[in-house]
Amino acid sequence: MKVLLIHSHFGPPPATYADHIAAGRLSVIRERDLSADDLAGAGGLITTNHLDQIGFMHYAEAIRAFLARGGRWFLNGHILRPFVEGLGNYVPLDRPKRADLVLTRLNSHPVFDGIDQSSLEENRGVAGFYGRGHNPLPVDGLAVNGIGPQMLPVDWEWSLPTGGRIFSHAGNDLGSMTGERGLVLADRIVEWAEAGAK
Repeated sequence: MKVLLIHSHFGPPPATYADHIAAGRLSVIRERDLSADDLAGAGGLITTNHLDQIGFMHYAEAIRAFLARGGRWFLNGHILRPFVEGLGNYVPLDRPKRADLVLTRLNSHPVFDGIDQSSLEENRGVAGFYGRGHNPLPVDGLAVNGIGPQMLPVDWEWSLPTGGRIFSHAGNDLGSMTGERGLVLADRIVEWAEAGAK
């Protein structure tokens, strides 16, 4: 089954996904053109932090069905509308300082294997692009990366009791980072999503 990248803003999709799109591993659909049939034919799903969450609530039942058949959803951004039972609303850091933006690997995960988490803390010398808060970890979820001294779960994976998996990255789109690390992360995100509904 295909992996869908729901493109929620104007302009081209992130360049880091170009090879996957050209190879047919990743299908791009503009959010405004999305239908429940698209979700019914997908095994993997990647959404960006630009997702119109109010509009996406229209597909809540289709998302539940997608997950129930073993689909995998890589969810970038802040959850403000819990689409699935068990998800909670984004919790921002309160007036973060640099020490509050330190990243710590909490558990191994194939998306991050061999990547020094601290190398992702800054983009062009500025910290905070990776994340400035967290989406609450669901019951039985696996915290992958923590942020700040409390190691709040900025990244986590959840195997839903009803089927399927969600990977949450509570920040800017992980697969659109610049440079070699962006290409590596985009490759691994697609690989992770491809394992859905097999």
